[in-house]
Amino acid sequence: MGVKTMLPHYELGFYALVVTCAVVYSGSGIFEASRDSMNRKAFRDGIKPGWHYFGRKMDVADFEWVMWFTSFRNVIIFALSGHVLFGKICSMTVPQHRAVMYMIYGALAVLGSMGLVYLMIILSHCLVLYSVALAKQKWLCYVAGLCCLASFKVEPFGSWQSGFVTGAFDLQDVLFYGGSTFTIMRCMSFALESSEKKEGIYSIFDLLKYNFYLPFFFFGPVMTFDQFHAQVSTRELRRRDDEMKSIRVNALLHAVAVVAVDIFFHFFYILTLPSDLKFVTRLSDWSLAGLAYSNLVYDWVKAAVMFGVINTIARLDHLDPPQPPKCITMLYVFAETHFDRGINDWLCKYVYDHIGENHDSIPKELLASVTTFAITTLWLGPCEVVYIWSVINCFGLNFELWVQKFFQLGPFAKLEAKLSGAMSRRIRAAFGAVNFWAIVLYNIPALSSLDFALLVAKRLLVTGFPVSTLSIWFITYCGVQLIKERERILAIEEEEKSDKAKVE
Repeated sequence: MGVKTMLPHYELGFYALVVTCAVVYSGSGIFEASRDSMNRKAFRDGIKPGWHYFGRKMDVADFEWVMWFTSFRNVIIFALSGHVLFGKICSMTVPQHRAVMYMIYGALAVLGSMGLVYLMIILSHCLVLYSVALAKQKWLCYVAGLCCLASFKVEPFGSWQSGFVTGAFDLQDVLFYGGSTFTIMRCMSFALESSEKKEGIYSIFDLLKYNFYLPFFFFGPVMTFDQFHAQVSTRELRRRDDEMKSIRVNALLHAVAVVAVDIFFHFFYILTLPSDLKFVTRLSDWSLAGLAYSNLVYDWVKAAVMFGVINTIARLDHLDPPQPPKCITMLYVFAETHFDRGINDWLCKYVYDHIGENHDSIPKELLASVTTFAITTLWLGPCEVVYIWSVINCFGLNFELWVQKFFQLGPFAKLEAKLSGAMSRRIRAAFGAVNFWAIVLYNIPALSSLDFALLVAKRLLVTGFPVSTLSIWFITYCGVQLIKERERILAIEEEEKSDKAKVE
C-alpha cells in the first residue's frame, strides 16, 4: 500500500533540504577530521603523499583500489584492450565461432599471466565438475562444487594448491584465488544447468568457452551458464539504435567516477580514520554516522566501477551481463542488499529461490537464507569477521520477513486499510529508516572492523540517545521518502511501458 502514492511537493522539498543540510554538515566534520589527522603517526600506512600543490595527502588504505590503478593498471589495459580488438575482429569475420575465439584468447591470457601449472589446476577442476555433471544429479553437483570451492578457501588445501604455482609477483594471490573461486561458481552453474537439460548434456567445450571468457575470469561477475550460452550462440549480431551511445556514456561515467574517488580520497580519509578508534571517539555523532555510511557508499562505488568496466567490455561483445549493484543510498530492504549482482543472481537462482520458493513461509525462508549465507561464507573465505557478517545479515533478512508477516496480521492490516495512502507511506518510511541503519551497521564489520561498528552502534543508540538517535533517524526517514519517490516514478514508468507494449 502506498507504493504509487504521491506526497505533496513541498513535503518532498523539505525532505530534500533536510538530507542535503545533514550531508553537508556531516561531511564538514569528516573533512576537518581528515585535515587534522593528516600527519598522525598512526595513519602513516594508510595515508601517503598525494597532491603537494594542494597540501593534501591521499588515503590509500584500500588495497584493491590502489592495486587496480598502480600495479595492475597496465595489465588491465593491455589484456582488456587486446580482448576488445580480438573480439571485434572475430565478430566481423567468424561470428559463429566467436565464443571459441574468446576461449582461446582467455586461456592464453591466463597462461601468460599465471603460468602453465595454474592453468592445469583450473582445467582439472573443470574436468572434475564436468564429470560430475554427466551424472545429472543436482545434489552431487552441489556437493562436488562446494568441495572444490572449499579446496581453495579452507586451509591447508588452498595453500597446497597455490604452492604449485611457481614464481611470485604482487598480484599472484589476488589472481589465483579470484580466478579459482569464480571458476568453481561457473562450473557449478554449468553442472546444474546440465542436470536440467532434458536431452543429452552440454559439451566440455561449452564449459571451457564459458569459463575462459577473459573479462569475467578473474574478477567476475558470474553470469549463469544458461544466459551466457544463449547469448554467445547467437549468430546474428545486431545492436539497438542507441546501444553504442549508451556504452560510450557508461564508459565516460566510469572514468568520471574514478577521478571523483581519487579527488575524494585526497580530502576525506574515510577508510583510514576508522582504523584509529582513539581518534574517531573524538568525532561528533553526526561525523561518526557519516563516516560509517561513507564506507558503504565507497564500497558500492568500487564495485560499480569494477563491474561497470567489465560490463562495458562484455556489452561490446554483444552480451548482456549482470548489472552493477544497486546504490547503497537507494537501499532500505535487506533483500536488495548486495555488492555483486552476479553472485547474488547465482545464489538466488540455485539456492535462495530454489529452497525458499515464493518466500512466504517463515521456516522455508529461514532454511533458504541460512543455506545461502553458509555458501556465501565459504565463498568469501571462512574467518571470524565473515562469520559475524553472515550471522547478523542472515538475521536481518529473516527479521525483516518476520516483521512484515507480523504487520500483515488481521488487526494491523485493517488499521492500515483505514489510513490514507500518504500516511501509510510515511509509516512504512519510518520503519524503513530503522532498517536502513541496520543495513549500515550490519555491513560495517566486513568493510571496516567489528570494533568500529560497535563504537558507531553505541554512540548512535546508547550515548547519543535521544538527541542524536532521533535526529539521525528523522534525517534517514527523509532520505527513505526520497527513495520511495524515485521508486514511485520508476513504477509508473514501467507500467506505462508495459501498457504501451500491450497496445503495440
